[in-house]
Amino acid sequence: MSADARAALAAIGSPREIADPEAMHEFGVSLAGLLGAGDVVLLTGELGAGKTTFTRGLGEGLGVRGPVTSPTFVLARTHPSLTGGPALVHVDAYRLGSALELDDLDIDFAHSVVVVEWGAGMIEALTDSYLSIEIDRPLGAGAERGSAAVEALDPSEEPIEPRQVRLTGVGPRWS
Repeated sequence: MSADARAALAAIGSPREIADPEAMHEFGVSLAGLLGAGDVVLLTGELGAGKTTFTRGLGEGLGVRGPVTSPTFVLARTHPSLTGGPALVHVDAYRLGSALELDDLDIDFAHSVVVVEWGAGMIEALTDSYLSIEIDRPLGAGAERGSAAVEALDPSEEPIEPRQVRLTGVGPRWS
């Protein structure tokens, strides 16, 4: 296990600040050293929090064929390994209504690293072990959520603000 992977493992249970998109990408690269076939990662965070940026880094760290892009309209994308390791399956469960619909995607959980965005309340029915990563995205550099100042922000003009990330291991794989 690399030093970066050991540092990522030490972060489980503790909040961690990720300074910018490049650091989020690098966090994904480092976490890849902890993951193998059969591992599931549940990503939770608002739009623009950095879920796909993290997954791009994870894909780079796993050595999969890319580019890793958001699977919003296709629900799931499989990225085969270029190095003989597990494939990366990237799922966007936002449009799914239940764990049954997620299961209907026929994902190869056993032989892949599976990342599920927006899957809270669904993934728990399909696996007993997963790594939950919650990404908290500040909005509006001090403005309160729901305020007119936040609502008026153009996403392309938003300041780059650090994210708070919390990893929680669930089930026997992470205990």
